[in-house]
Amino acid sequence: GMERADLLSQNGEIFQIQGRALNESANDDCKVLVVGNPCNTNALIAMENAPRLKRKNFHALTRLDENRAKCQMAVKAGKFYTSVTRTAIWGNHSTTQVPDFLNAKIGGIPAMNVIKDIEWFKNEFTPTVATRGGALIKKW
Repeated sequence: GMERADLLSQNGEIFQIQGRALNESANDDCKVLVVGNPCNTNALIAMENAPRLKRKNFHALTRLDENRAKCQMAVKAGKFYTSVTRTAIWGNHSTTQVPDFLNAKIGGIPAMNVIKDIEWFKNEFTPTVATRGGALIKKW
């Protein structure tokens, strides 16, 4: 696989080109959703290269990490995945990301009121979500 610095360099160039193309050709109201990792960084690069477009219309999707967070909470709470809402991932798809359990809800109830184990959230949930991709890569 590629080293992170090489990936950032290559993706930076790609998203710079994409941003410029959007700036020249896209509708003023277009919505831009970036999923290429590191998605937040790539979205920022595209946005900076498309100054004509509304900044609020650029979005980065760390959906895989969000799904991991929702599944971890659902399993811990003994609930189904779809009962977990208001889950967010702050930061890039990397080990420095922060899965947001403070705003998450399970069955409409704050997650911390359903899973009354702050140590689990801090010491198991957060690192498990943040490092799951690396664990899978090492396995295979």
